[in-house]
Amino acid sequence: MTSLLAVSGSPSADSRTALLAGHLVRRLSLVGLPTSHLRVRDLPAAELLAGRTEHPALRRSLDAVEAASGIVVATPVYKAAYSGLLKAFLDLLPRAGLAGKAVLPLMTGGSSAHALAIDYALRPVLCALGARQVVRGAFVLDRTIEPGPDGALRIHPDTVSRLDRALDEFLVALTDGVTVSAMTGS
Repeated sequence: MTSLLAVSGSPSADSRTALLAGHLVRRLSLVGLPTSHLRVRDLPAAELLAGRTEHPALRRSLDAVEAASGIVVATPVYKAAYSGLLKAFLDLLPRAGLAGKAVLPLMTGGSSAHALAIDYALRPVLCALGARQVVRGAFVLDRTIEPGPDGALRIHPDTVSRLDRALDEFLVALTDGVTVSAMTGS
């Protein structure tokens, strides 16, 4: 059965990137697919940086990537690229660690000057890891997503429509062309 995993690569405890990835996981679960969310910042840092893949938490995370049919890779833009935390995790994957998977890249940042970071920084790594298809994805300005006091995420309407298009493209890639709409529960 198709399953989805979101991998958030932000080191921040109050990360808008992680909130947005969680939002997408909830949206994707509405179409009946099993979903989960891995926040790389929650992994043991010493083991992650040392590449100790035998550590139980790292092993579970790597197994989750291997088991997933589709991966949402979410990261803030740091220094015009993806986060070092995400890099440390991706470095643990085997050379073909994303083989056969559809991947949705998602980046957040403070300036539209970094909008191409998905294409020149993140997409090449995801392709090098053997992803079957890396869909267009979305770059989201931080200021267009706001955590609400009730825990709900408020997203600017223009951003919602771009995320909807990215989700629909991702679902088509996941299902090998069979259209399933992510709009359920919008």
